[in-house]
Amino acid sequence: MDYNSGLPHLVLPEYGRNIQRMVEFAISVKDRDERNKVAQAIIAVMGQLNPHLRDVTDFKHKLWDHIFIISDFKLDVDSPYPLPTRETFITKPDRISYPSGKIKYKPYGKVLEGIIAKAREYPEGEEKTYLIEVIANLLKRSYLTWNRDSVNDEVILKHLEELSDGELKLQDASKLSHTNDILARNRTKKFGDNNNNNNGGGSGSGKHGKGGHRHDNKHGGKFKRNNPYKGDR
Repeated sequence: MDYNSGLPHLVLPEYGRNIQRMVEFAISVKDRDERNKVAQAIIAVMGQLNPHLRDVTDFKHKLWDHIFIISDFKLDVDSPYPLPTRETFITKPDRISYPSGKIKYKPYGKVLEGIIAKAREYPEGEEKTYLIEVIANLLKRSYLTWNRDSVNDEVILKHLEELSDGELKLQDASKLSHTNDILARNRTKKFGDNNNNNNGGGSGSGKHGKGGHRHDNKHGGKFKRNNPYKGDR
């Protein structure tokens, strides 16, 4: 009896040992036309074993890359795609350069600071005035996301001036959304997100809604949460 510990290492275990043996056989085929036919047949079997790859963009290309990897790049066949090399898969990707620099006010983040920097370049006019109003309200909403109690409008206007080095000023403070309105929208959004999570994203969550369960409780008529692992059977 053969044990895995005594067999050759599986290069791509998701395809199993039979595929690896097929690839080894393909390498040993002398006639090139016959070897191409064998490789095509192996590709078809690999696609059936991993149907999830069909959702991957250009999954056929991935299958051909995999067959060359399994063969240790020894398989000499006519591929419909550029032949990969060992270096393609062992070369480390370039290091991603992360943005550096301190954030002056963390609730606003770097994105809003970048928007403010772009707004400073706009010529004076109605468009810039409207843009300042939008940015000021973004600042206020971002501030209330992290400081959920309240905020003085003067604080937002002061931060806007500081972040723009005094170039952006909201002339009419009444253009700022009311704090209670923003907090109410945040609560509504959070409540809606929680409902979607609890209902599994289905449409309708009442007695007869799609994907919903009837939550009748004979003790007091209160809703009773069902155990999702037991089901309603």
